[in-house]
Amino acid sequence: MIYLKLFWAFFQIGAFSFGGGYAAMPLIKQQIITTYHWLTINDFTDLITISQMTPGPIAINSATFVGNQIAGLPGAFFATLGCVLPSCLFVTFLSWAYNRYKNLSILQDILESLRPAVVSMIAVAGIDILFPAVFPSGSLSFLPGQVKLRPVLYFAAALFLLRKKKKDPILVMVLCGVAEVTAQLLMPGI
Repeated sequence: MIYLKLFWAFFQIGAFSFGGGYAAMPLIKQQIITTYHWLTINDFTDLITISQMTPGPIAINSATFVGNQIAGLPGAFFATLGCVLPSCLFVTFLSWAYNRYKNLSILQDILESLRPAVVSMIAVAGIDILFPAVFPSGSLSFLPGQVKLRPVLYFAAALFLLRKKKKDPILVMVLCGVAEVTAQLLMPGI
């Protein structure tokens, strides 16, 4: 039964995660935290971080990771299959339909109307990851000890490097990791 649950949960993620991996994060969070209670929010944040550091799309990496955590290798297989299958079916159909009807203005209007929704899903995913990193208690509190400043600094530095300096995202991730290791060595416990 768990294999069917894993397949179905990630089938839904695969079927409705328009806009790529970041847009899928609210859907992944809904399924694995809220609906099935397979992970905590802290585990989810770690999962997204690990998924970013490994090759492949976030949704597929998440499916494989969660499936393996919940039901071992068979769980990883069924969760990953559930995540990939809708895309294979949809892309096959959509490529046929797009090639046949790409000149219709209604199709262009539909695609244009989906873009703002995708951007909002990406923003929600970013906030869901950033919030527990900055506020470890889970509540929005700016009292001493309730806010972690280093993640805020890493976020600001990464944003600057990515947007203004156009640095490679992998380099930015490595730099943030090196900065944290250095901070831990020089100022342990802070």
